[in-house]
Amino acid sequence: MADQDPVNEIILRKVVIASFQENCWLIGNRRTGEAICVDPGGQPDEVLAIARDMGVRIKYIANSHAHIDHILGVGAIREATGAKFLLHPGDLEMARNTATIAKGWGIDVANPPEPDAFLADNDEIDVDGLKLTVFHTPGHTRGSVCFYANGIVFAGDTLFQGSIGRTDLPGGDYDEEMASIVERLLVLPDETIVLPGHMDQTTIGHERQRNPYVLMELAKRAGGGE
Repeated sequence: MADQDPVNEIILRKVVIASFQENCWLIGNRRTGEAICVDPGGQPDEVLAIARDMGVRIKYIANSHAHIDHILGVGAIREATGAKFLLHPGDLEMARNTATIAKGWGIDVANPPEPDAFLADNDEIDVDGLKLTVFHTPGHTRGSVCFYANGIVFAGDTLFQGSIGRTDLPGGDYDEEMASIVERLLVLPDETIVLPGHMDQTTIGHERQRNPYVLMELAKRAGGGE
């Protein structure tokens, strides 16, 4: 997709964090020079370099959830920019255990900083010229959220092209995840672009029509099997 919306002056760049093939997103306003960084899972020097190339200053770090592949770059980016770190409180305990969890993957890191503020359903993350609306979408983790703006939803690990986020880790719940997808994401217009935490972009319409997990859930609900 194009990296700029000429009407709203929004610029968008993706950084694929190599260790987990995780998508970190930088969303900024070219006119005002302010930006939001979604899910910095690592490679903070690269993320900061891309922000400089975009000509923006990261004002907020907004995490869709606190799994280590999405949070390992938070501390360095916050230290370098002074950006405020935002997280849903449902994932606070997980964030506080980042160092222990990472050690199990052979990664030696410090815990991320404490969040500067907590996210809640329907909150708005607002910088000059740019606004993201928060959808609380539990299921992948208790505190999973998605962010919506300008016909784009940053879906974290809730919804993927042809798949969904795994629910077999602590805090995961399959029924909650499917409810989040159907009741919070599928209500968006079909043309809404889905930018996930891993793999390639898709659209709400494509997932409504082709995603096997979504099709199974919709069929169950149509048959009264909720």
